[in-house]
Amino acid sequence: MNLTLNHTLTMKRKILFIPILVTLALFSCKKDDPTPNLTPKEITLTAKSAQVIASSNAFGIGLFTKTVEVGDGNLMLSPLSASTALTMLLNGCGGNTYTQLKATLNYPDDLTLLEVNEAYKGLVSQLLIADPKVKIALANAIFYRNGFEVKPDFLSTMNSEFNAHIQELDFSLPSALTTINGWASSNTFGKIPKVLDEISSDAAMFLMNALYFMGNWSYQFDKSLTGDSPFYFDNGTSANVPTMQGEVGARIVFADNYKAIELPYGRTNFTMVLIVPSENLASLYSGFTNEIWESITSSLDGYPKFETAEVYMPKFKFSYEKLLNDQLISMGMVDAFDPFLADLTGIANSIFVDFVKQNTFVEVNEEGTEAVAVTTIGVNDTAFPEDIVFRVDKPFVFAIRERTTNTLMFIGQVTDPQ
Repeated sequence: MNLTLNHTLTMKRKILFIPILVTLALFSCKKDDPTPNLTPKEITLTAKSAQVIASSNAFGIGLFTKTVEVGDGNLMLSPLSASTALTMLLNGCGGNTYTQLKATLNYPDDLTLLEVNEAYKGLVSQLLIADPKVKIALANAIFYRNGFEVKPDFLSTMNSEFNAHIQELDFSLPSALTTINGWASSNTFGKIPKVLDEISSDAAMFLMNALYFMGNWSYQFDKSLTGDSPFYFDNGTSANVPTMQGEVGARIVFADNYKAIELPYGRTNFTMVLIVPSENLASLYSGFTNEIWESITSSLDGYPKFETAEVYMPKFKFSYEKLLNDQLISMGMVDAFDPFLADLTGIANSIFVDFVKQNTFVEVNEEGTEAVAVTTIGVNDTAFPEDIVFRVDKPFVFAIRERTTNTLMFIGQVTDPQ
């Protein structure tokens, strides 16, 4: 049963800020950097940019809840990567296809496509330079079949507004597959070496976005303290898993059915938020909405600084791949997938979306986090017309955001850190 907004607001009022004892020295700061800069760089947003970020976050939470199912294993999606790739596609849509995709992305009616493009371009330019200690790379690409007539205005927009790599390829040659997979690998620093197994004979175009994040914790965990600790699975069993521990800078909130902790990277622009349910993931997801996510982040943002807490959390590393057609259709993006109804005439005539897929990779260890995503949209020719002890010892949700803008970059779950 979904929580209503009123219940959400009530729940928000119930969230408690927990005072944490402050030590004069945060033991896990890097020893070669005795006076780290822990003040986030302010990112300037226009009102339209703030709308685009809020829309992307709402879309991301919706896509996550549509994707995750009780009993699923580890998974991670990138809302920012998916919304970027789909916004590129939006630039080529018309009619109902445009209206449906714009609504799926949660863009308000009064927000024009030009404003969306400008907001995206401005946000990306600032995210990339927000923290010199955090490595972020974001790249876009358009690969289309040799001889396929793409409308020049669309390619011009992809170049100017999305800085997209644009390349015409002979899809019948093995080298085309090598080129596309090579682009994905190069722009994820080898973490996602392949996104396509083959190229369909009907394929006309691939729109792609790659997002790479690598950040060291502002307060790193001591590797010598890592050891096996119990992790309790939702099915009632348990196993000992490699668990990091340390006194680190954190912000913590508690609510009726979860506890949440935020751990910063670099100068603290970027953070990881972990949400641990009081019961299990199924009980958390039964009422997990964008309003709940906003309630959690606004409560964390209300806490003045990162104080010292004793934290235990498992190391984890996994790759994930997901075809998102069904989820996007259920969210309202219907016509784009239908060869008879799709209106992608801003790109070319007689084409439709064959698939939307995301490949992701994440590794969390004592030093920090590496997270990457590639979103691929396949377009085909139309074939037919007190000391706080915070233990993460059960399946949990994790997310990576830029906190001054609350840009949701990644969100996932860990059911088995092994």
